[in-house]
Amino acid sequence: MTKWTAADLPDLTGRTVLITGAGSGIGLITARELGRVGARVVLGVRDPEKGHRAVAGLRGRFEVRRLDVADLGSVRGFARDWTEPLDVLINNAGVMDVPAARTADGLDVQTATNYTGPFALTNLLLEHVTDRVVSVTSQLHRQSRLDVGDLDWRAREYRPMHAYRDSKLALVLFSLELQRRLAASGSPVRSVLAHPGIATTTLAAHSRSNVINRLPFLLNDSEHGALPVLYAATQDVPGNAYVGPDGFGAIKGHPALGRPARAGLDPATAGRLWQATAALTGVGS
Repeated sequence: MTKWTAADLPDLTGRTVLITGAGSGIGLITARELGRVGARVVLGVRDPEKGHRAVAGLRGRFEVRRLDVADLGSVRGFARDWTEPLDVLINNAGVMDVPAARTADGLDVQTATNYTGPFALTNLLLEHVTDRVVSVTSQLHRQSRLDVGDLDWRAREYRPMHAYRDSKLALVLFSLELQRRLAASGSPVRSVLAHPGIATTTLAAHSRSNVINRLPFLLNDSEHGALPVLYAATQDVPGNAYVGPDGFGAIKGHPALGRPARAGLDPATAGRLWQATAALTGVGS
């Protein structure tokens, strides 16, 4: 069977895609490939100058707008300024295994970047989305012990990798509940999940748990790591599809449909998480 690659992308002329955190890594590769096939690609990045440098010389239509998904004020301002149809929203921005810190809103930085910010952004932009929302999660969500009652790490001792895993399971549950709500309202919009396997990007370069420098031959390179995101964003997949590499353990390979952890398919937990996140962010209630 032929393996799906970026060469199989359809013509996206006339479509608009917003990618958060697209100034480097998988986000930038995704932007490059979607721009190459005709999409108008908007990069939502914390550093617009870096974003402009990243897409300079690339073929396609690119716009760079300032967006810090960890800052609810930035998210609200960005969404308030967005007034046009948006075919695809890709929640790609993320951090991994970072020290304890709080945002300007008093939220845990890692959770805010990886989950609560994307939750707020999606809800605020949803009226403009015409096709799908793609959220980039991680296979490490399978190791999460998510505490819905302490999303913001106030009652527990903060553990960086635990917070990362929890944020990625939260994204899986968010997609489940978002898809339920979209279907219940009769919306044709889909919520879809993608994960890159374990890819050799800079995301985990500083992490004490990082294995990238030791075992790179076992892992996806960045180009292959972007393929599940590209597939999830452009192919006819069902709502709440989970797209990742097709190799052993879904660590590397080409895009294929899989299943998230059982914990990510629990509708009761997904509903409680939605309400807890809405209370935390003031969005989505």
